[in-house]
Amino acid sequence: MELAHSLLLNEEASNQLGEVQKAEFIFEWLRYLEKLLLATSRNDVRENQKTLVEQLLSLLNSSPGPPTRKLLAQNLATLYSIGDTFSVYETIDKCNDLIRSKDDSPSYLPTKLAAVVCLGSLYKKLGRILANGFTDTVGNILKAMKSAESQGRYEIMLSLQSILTGLGVAAAPCHRDVYKAARSCLTDRSMAVRCAAAKCLLELQNEAVFMWSTELDSVATLCFKSFEGSNYDVRISVSKLLGTVLAKAVIAKHPGTASRQSARRVSLEEVLELLGTGFLRGSSGLLRASGDMLKGSSSVSRDVRVGVTQAYVVFVSTLGGAWLEKNFAVFLSHILSLLSQLNPKATQTQTDAVCCRRCVSFILRATIGGLLGEKAQIAAAKDLCQAIWKLKKVMDAVLSDGNLETRLSSTDVAASQHSLICALQELGNLIHSLGTTAAPLLQDSSTGLLDSVVSVSVHPSVSVRLAAAWCLHCIAVALPSHLTPLLDRCLERLSILQSSPEAVTGFSFAVAALLGAVTHCPLGIPHGKGKIIMALAEDLLCSAAQNSRLSLQRTQAGWLLVAALMTLGPAVVGHHLARVLLLWKCVFPASPQDLQTEKSRGDSFTWQVTLEGRAGALCAVKSFISHCGDLLTEEVIQRLLPPLPCAVDLLTQLSSILKTYGSSLKTPSVVYRQRLYELLILLPPETYKGNLCAILRELSAELTAPETQAAASACLLPALCHPSDLLILSPVLQETDHRFIEEQLLLGSGIACGSLEYDPYSIYEEDAGGDSVPKPLPPTLSVISSASKLFGIVCANVDEAQRVLTLEQLLNSIKHSKGARQQTVQLHVLSAISNLLKYVAGSKRSLGPEVRRLVLTLVLGALESPNPLLRCAASEAWARLAHVVDDAAFTAGLAQVSFDKLKSARDVVSRTGHSLALGSLHRYLGSLGPQHLSACIGVLYTLSQDSTSPDVQTWALHSLSLTIDSAGALYHMHVESTLSLIIMLLLNVPPTHAEVHQSLGRCLNALITTLGPELQGNSPSVSSLRTSCLLGCAVMQDNPGCLVQAQAISCLQQLHMFAPRHVNLSSLVSCLCVNLCSPYLLLRRAVLACLRQLVQREAAEVSEHAVMLARDARDPAADPNLREVGLEGALLALLDRETDESLCQDIRETLHHMLTSMAVEKLSLWLKLCKDVLAASADFTAVTCVDAMQEEEGDRGDDALVLTRSDDKPQPLSNPRWTTRVFAADCVCRIINQCESANSAHFDIALAQEMKKRDSRNDFLVLHLADLIRMAFMAATDHSDHLRLSGLDTLLVVIRRFADIAEPEFPGHVILEQYQANVGAALRPAFTSETPPDVTAKACQVCSAWIASGVVRDLSDLRRVHQLLVSSLTKIQAGKEALSHLYNESASTMEILAVLKAWAEVYIVAVQRHKSHRQTLKTAINPEDTVRSTSPAPGGLLDLVCTDLGTLSRLWLAALQDFALLTLPAEFASQLPVEGGAFYTAETSEKAKLHYHSSWALILHAAALWLTSTGFADPDEGAANLSRPVTPTSMCQGSSSGAAVKSPEDVYMDRFHLILGISVEFLCSLRADATMESITACLLALQALLDTPWPRSRIGSDQGLGIELLNVLHRVILTRESPVIQLASLEVVRQIICAAQEHVKEKRRSAEVDDGASEKETLPEFGEGKDTGGLVPGKSLVFATLELCVCILVRQLPELNPKLTGGPRVKASQPQTLSEEGSGLVAAALGILAELPAVCSPEGSISILPTVLYLVTGVLRETAVKLPGGQLSPPVTASLQALKGILTSPMARAEKSHKAWTSLLQSALATVLDCWSPVDGAHQELDEVSLLTAVTVFILSTSPEVTTVPCLQKRCIEKFKAALESQDPVVQMKTYQLLHSIFQYPNPAISYPYIYSLASSIVEKLQEIDKRKPEDATELQLCQEGIKLLEALVTVAEDQHRAQLVACLLPVLISFLLDENALGSASSVMRSLHDFALQNLMQIGPRYSSVFKSVMASSPALKARLEAAVKGNQESVRVKPPSKHAKNLGRSSSIRLKTNFL
Repeated sequence: MELAHSLLLNEEASNQLGEVQKAEFIFEWLRYLEKLLLATSRNDVRENQKTLVEQLLSLLNSSPGPPTRKLLAQNLATLYSIGDTFSVYETIDKCNDLIRSKDDSPSYLPTKLAAVVCLGSLYKKLGRILANGFTDTVGNILKAMKSAESQGRYEIMLSLQSILTGLGVAAAPCHRDVYKAARSCLTDRSMAVRCAAAKCLLELQNEAVFMWSTELDSVATLCFKSFEGSNYDVRISVSKLLGTVLAKAVIAKHPGTASRQSARRVSLEEVLELLGTGFLRGSSGLLRASGDMLKGSSSVSRDVRVGVTQAYVVFVSTLGGAWLEKNFAVFLSHILSLLSQLNPKATQTQTDAVCCRRCVSFILRATIGGLLGEKAQIAAAKDLCQAIWKLKKVMDAVLSDGNLETRLSSTDVAASQHSLICALQELGNLIHSLGTTAAPLLQDSSTGLLDSVVSVSVHPSVSVRLAAAWCLHCIAVALPSHLTPLLDRCLERLSILQSSPEAVTGFSFAVAALLGAVTHCPLGIPHGKGKIIMALAEDLLCSAAQNSRLSLQRTQAGWLLVAALMTLGPAVVGHHLARVLLLWKCVFPASPQDLQTEKSRGDSFTWQVTLEGRAGALCAVKSFISHCGDLLTEEVIQRLLPPLPCAVDLLTQLSSILKTYGSSLKTPSVVYRQRLYELLILLPPETYKGNLCAILRELSAELTAPETQAAASACLLPALCHPSDLLILSPVLQETDHRFIEEQLLLGSGIACGSLEYDPYSIYEEDAGGDSVPKPLPPTLSVISSASKLFGIVCANVDEAQRVLTLEQLLNSIKHSKGARQQTVQLHVLSAISNLLKYVAGSKRSLGPEVRRLVLTLVLGALESPNPLLRCAASEAWARLAHVVDDAAFTAGLAQVSFDKLKSARDVVSRTGHSLALGSLHRYLGSLGPQHLSACIGVLYTLSQDSTSPDVQTWALHSLSLTIDSAGALYHMHVESTLSLIIMLLLNVPPTHAEVHQSLGRCLNALITTLGPELQGNSPSVSSLRTSCLLGCAVMQDNPGCLVQAQAISCLQQLHMFAPRHVNLSSLVSCLCVNLCSPYLLLRRAVLACLRQLVQREAAEVSEHAVMLARDARDPAADPNLREVGLEGALLALLDRETDESLCQDIRETLHHMLTSMAVEKLSLWLKLCKDVLAASADFTAVTCVDAMQEEEGDRGDDALVLTRSDDKPQPLSNPRWTTRVFAADCVCRIINQCESANSAHFDIALAQEMKKRDSRNDFLVLHLADLIRMAFMAATDHSDHLRLSGLDTLLVVIRRFADIAEPEFPGHVILEQYQANVGAALRPAFTSETPPDVTAKACQVCSAWIASGVVRDLSDLRRVHQLLVSSLTKIQAGKEALSHLYNESASTMEILAVLKAWAEVYIVAVQRHKSHRQTLKTAINPEDTVRSTSPAPGGLLDLVCTDLGTLSRLWLAALQDFALLTLPAEFASQLPVEGGAFYTAETSEKAKLHYHSSWALILHAAALWLTSTGFADPDEGAANLSRPVTPTSMCQGSSSGAAVKSPEDVYMDRFHLILGISVEFLCSLRADATMESITACLLALQALLDTPWPRSRIGSDQGLGIELLNVLHRVILTRESPVIQLASLEVVRQIICAAQEHVKEKRRSAEVDDGASEKETLPEFGEGKDTGGLVPGKSLVFATLELCVCILVRQLPELNPKLTGGPRVKASQPQTLSEEGSGLVAAALGILAELPAVCSPEGSISILPTVLYLVTGVLRETAVKLPGGQLSPPVTASLQALKGILTSPMARAEKSHKAWTSLLQSALATVLDCWSPVDGAHQELDEVSLLTAVTVFILSTSPEVTTVPCLQKRCIEKFKAALESQDPVVQMKTYQLLHSIFQYPNPAISYPYIYSLASSIVEKLQEIDKRKPEDATELQLCQEGIKLLEALVTVAEDQHRAQLVACLLPVLISFLLDENALGSASSVMRSLHDFALQNLMQIGPRYSSVFKSVMASSPALKARLEAAVKGNQESVRVKPPSKHAKNLGRSSSIRLKTNFL
């Protein structure tokens, strides 16, 4: 193939190839040439032009296939447009000659067609350059058309379209001729030709004025004719033509003189009338139908009506939304008039009426729903309301006519009913799509929307009443706040108007529809409504018999209400179950005898009522089983069963009852049968075991009944076929945008589409189609569907003999019927058999041989049926049978039957059926083995090349794709041959056979999947396969059929997945962008599925390619939005328009992927898009809000509040729907999250501004803060509740992320401060009384976050938001009774808890701030530091909260009590209070639990803090009423009501145990979904609780409780890795240990006081370990604590675990640096360990001491890392502090433990000393300073006998000596410091040995300094420390030795002095040393004057040096000493601070 990549065709290479390869080679060259010509320079092209033209023309003569000829023509045109045009006329003549040629042989046809295509392409590209001779060309083409076959006519039409495009207005002379030719083609028998003609005429109307003026009527008639017998593609093309022409006629401005005809202006009314005529009278319409009427001819064919419907939509879409807004009233009245009494023809029969209604609904939905923005939609809804009022008035006039005889003529009712139904349904849909944005519409009293809908509920026509009910359902779903009032209103009307039959049914429908809406409204309805409805239903059923005029209606209404009530679920139904079961039992006779007496008693009417009642009861039970599965216990099932046998008995008697009482019972009996079948399908077959045979007989009769109507295969079979097989049948079965109206064409003429009046019970069911009306089929059809399903279940459960008998009967009935009826029976039987096989396979059963034979015969008959759907279902059943039998021989036999049939049969039916049967076998059973596979492929290859029948090719290729899919790796040997077959067919099958191309696409897709990742390979064979695949995709991409293009895209998507480098991304993306707005749903789906995959990997590249394509603008088809807003914006715009749910989901995911990978780089673009979308919210409400707010706030508003749009040009996202706006708000949150993981400058304004200055392309989120606030504000103040929630969410995210960012221009302030006004204004509307609870709850969360964030410091500003919380607190104080009755009680629980949680958060923050504020005041050294912290906020916030704290605390405790009750296990259910808790009712407890779970943690923390602050004494109440919250329900039900008043101590205990109990219950069984916040809050609550003495004393005195708490905390630490949680847990542990310590101390103290003077020895031992020292695991607090601390330490330092390191330390490891969190945890654990000895008795302390010391020294050893400057690492500091704590423990001094402690401490010191001695030389890295410090701690903190043991003392002194000799000045300096503290130790026994050993070497070291002067600050400090040490020695020394020491010190000091000459040039280090020495001399001289004088006398040199220095320093000494001195003191004190553990 590489040889094909050249400018000229490599003819030599191409001639060596075989026929298929040659075609492939040529196509590849043409593809390459197409790109190359555009890239080559004009001169090069001209040089080669002649040869190229020759080569291309010679190819033209070689019969090229369709794709090749198209490419060839494009290349030829491109070549002339780039090169010279000299020879172009010659080329045109050649083409004309080829067309004129008389050769009619099929082999010559491709050449002729290629010539036609070439002409079209040349004229299109070169346009008016060729205007000279075009008339001849057109004439020639039109002449050729007369004799052309369909392919020729198709290509000629397209070619003419191209010629018209290229020439534009210059083609005028030929317009009429082309028009004539296209007219004839528009009604051609080939559908493809009709499409092409429509395209040609569409092009023609651009310039040919006559088409939309004088010829308008005839164009319309022509289009109507064209719709007759059309397919989907034709309807799309012709409706586009008709709609466009009519739109042109309406808006055209006719040029006055230019047109020769006196062009008349066509009015809108005329155009609408024209369309209406087509809709009502079809193609004969313009004969003005007089003859029609006389003949009484049949109504319009459905395809014409559907075509005209689409034309209506195109017409309005072309004129646009703005036009529709202006002319909506005219348009609406016209559309509704199509169904009115003026046009009785449209609604002659029920079937016709239903179909027409569908069409009208479609027009309304597509125009109002698709073109209007939300404001315009609200106006349209008002117009619809007017229309409903008008139609109702007509009705009222008829009803109130005084003369009773004429009172109600059926025609008048019928007349207005259909228009009313459409208006009501559209109104419902409209409000449903508007959601809560429709609120103003319902509040507008002038419209009276609700009144109009409710008033129509009593219309005489059932269908209207149902439509009104459905409309109410939609209103309730859209506006949940109206659900309860509407329900109340309808229930009230129903109970008042019980004597009107219309009112009874109308309002019962309405109630049922409203109950169906409850599942869509998360806030629900009040629980008590169930009771009212149940009572009303019982009342209706009981009173049905009282009045025969109303019996039927009341019966139906009663059961409908019961059935609808079941949808509320187990929580509601459980309370009424007993009554429902009683009603169910009473509705059927008790025994078969009763049934017999019934039969003989009644009349036709009573039977009608009885059947209606029983059908209703069956439906209610079915509804119960579907919606209340949880209530279906064994007991309930047993109570459901008794009436079943009787119901089945009645089923068997129905035929005789019908005979007796006549045909009026026909419909009720069908409905009864269907209801019974549906119920039996849901019940397990065991429940009706005894009746199986009877049911089976009835079902057989049902399926083969002689009076069955026309077969509705389209209803029954699609569910039984495989979805992918349906694609080959008919595009109508595929999903399209017009599915709603296209469905009716499937059903055959006599059958109605689904409609609500066929089954009123479907009104409460959730419809599969989302917001569209339920569409149940007529009972006669649905009963067959239910019967065939039930047949499968029953037949599988009877015994074998019965099964054989039944199947034989079915076979016979097929044989004995004839013609159409035979097909019907066959259809029913096949669907029953398919269900049987499905059920048998699902339940893993088997079939006997005889049954197999019968099934096989039945299926084989259907496989050869003329109905393609039946064949399709049969092939599926064929494969299922093989699957069920599961026997290789049987399967092989089946395959053989098909092989034999395919070899012999020549008819299309058998060949298609059996070829699909082979494919299905493969799909179900995988590959059937290599031999079978080869045979199968051979047969399918042959069939797929049968060019005489496209159907056979389609089915065979589809079957081949299934085979490839299932064969997997076995298929590899066939890949090449299959691929070449596919390419050959793609290059040769005419484009008119789109279905063959689609099947080819599926084969190619399957092949690519089979090859998989192998496609990445580089071997020649793989690369040729890959090239072929790409070539196949290219051919399909060029195909005119949209569904073929969809296949091409999904193939390229597969290729991109497996071999991304080889797919040309730019051409793929451009192809996707062009098809983004295709009218074909499946193509759009393919585009988005592909885009979604691409952007996961390469979002940036995809986005860039899209922008390039838009800029390039060569492709006019590209979405215009791309140019303005890029691919992201185009997708958002598409999301706004698109209605298909799966497609919208794909768009959202694609945008999410793009956002994730690009939002940070393209920040401005994304934020602008979101802002543009959200700005639509501003149009409604925001402006008014802001104005009000700005008046109130004075002039504090920020620019971001000016929400008016400045630019007037229409935006691509000008009027987005609320759903799109919600999506945009979610995107804003995602963008913020993305920025979080990116550059930190996104959240640092100073850094962002600086980086922006450096490079203006930098963009950071913080710079867009104003926009973020503005977007959140716009969303939060919208009409749509969903959007308000999203807006508040966004606001919350913004507050949390930006609260801490400082404002660089105003230090001490944050950047959010300037937006206070906006935040306040965004929150205020959420606290109004009519706001739904979920919005208020979310707003409370934002309020508390805003207050807690600390942004607002000024109290008056804080009060504004605080006031909102106060208002909600007032609202909720009355508890669960006081809140709104619009929603379920759980909604008020949610609101109450949200308010309490918000207050809790504010209170917690206030307390924390108050604490930290107090600490800053304590630690502040100078008053200037405290300026910011003393601002009034911290205390002020607490003061604000304190005013309500009394109320809050009671409510918090009540909520915690509720939570505690709700979390009790199920076995304690009986103990729960009957009426519920403080804030929940017993019935809604399950729902309420969720709300408690989300808010208890913060409330717990707040309550604990409050209890702490009051020290468990409650200031607000006397002890009497302590446990009563403000709520009506007392907090401690049982106890406080009967028992005496509680003492304060009991109340404290209750509260203490409540908080402790909740915490322990939560922490001990942490669920996986427990949030970090809850755990942290819980631990903080425990900490707060234990901060107070009273609870500590409880824990201290109850050891079991402490141990349990420790075990729980241990589990938390083990299961949660978070350091925050572990630290908080350790803090609680520390508090528990403190409590225990306090308890022990207290006991000791009181024992001492009691015993007074008695001997100490007799005192009992307090503390753990008593007098034995034993600690019992599980009963010991200390043991539990040790376990926990070891767990923490070993996790951080695994080397501490002796098991891990293998006994005593053998292998030394390097010390490690811990993370900051790790260090914190280790420090906390060590702190706890140090406290443990104090909890023990002396013996107990002895038993734990080794462990504690091992851990402390272990940490020291493992973390002694050298740090710069001799610092100690944090864990070392912690271990030293712990060590000091242990060493100074009173236990070390206590008599009983002193001895043991001493020896253990000596061992510990030895261990520390051992750390130096390197084990195998590995341990050099330990930090000496850390170890020396530890040794020093031992020396200074223990009793002398520990460290004065000679061996230890000697080792210690050696360590110090070694350190003094160290080369590292830092180590020396630290050693000096440590020795300083040892030398000064008061006990000479300890300090003297060190002085004796080390003093001399220190003096020597200092004397050396004179020789080696210090060079840097460290060495200087070393000198200074040495001098200080020597001075300390002088101080400590005994008098007789002091003189000697001073004599040593003075020379050293004097040696540091400089004379005045040296002083000037000395370094700063030397000068500092000089100053230091001089200062010390000045102090020593006077102190030891005698020694000083004697030294000076003995050494004149020293004296001279001193004098010189003093002189030189005379001046400075006067000034400097004080400051120097201060400096030194400061320095030494800082050192002391660092080592404060000494």
